[in-house]
Amino acid sequence: MTGPRSPTFDSAYPVPFHIERDAGPRRYLLTNNGPEPVEGVALSLLGAGVMPASAPSTLQPGETLEVSISGRDLARSTVLVVRWFRPNGEEYLWRVSF
Repeated sequence: MTGPRSPTFDSAYPVPFHIERDAGPRRYLLTNNGPEPVEGVALSLLGAGVMPASAPSTLQPGETLEVSISGRDLARSTVLVVRWFRPNGEEYLWRVSF
């Protein structure tokens, strides 16, 4: 009888994005600071904030996606979720607080 299998993990993958919150009232900039393109970049909100719908995007290294988010007290009531795929097809999610 064999014991339980240990999960295998690849090395850490750093989130490739930078969020610029100082872009103006209600305007945020999401930049791909990683070394590879990311595909299917989709943004969604959890909570009371509001943002326009947009189709998933592909961001090359250095490219920026602008998003407008409005709402009262976003820091307490809203979380932004960024979803993307690496070139190898792996899906990732990043939760961003305001």
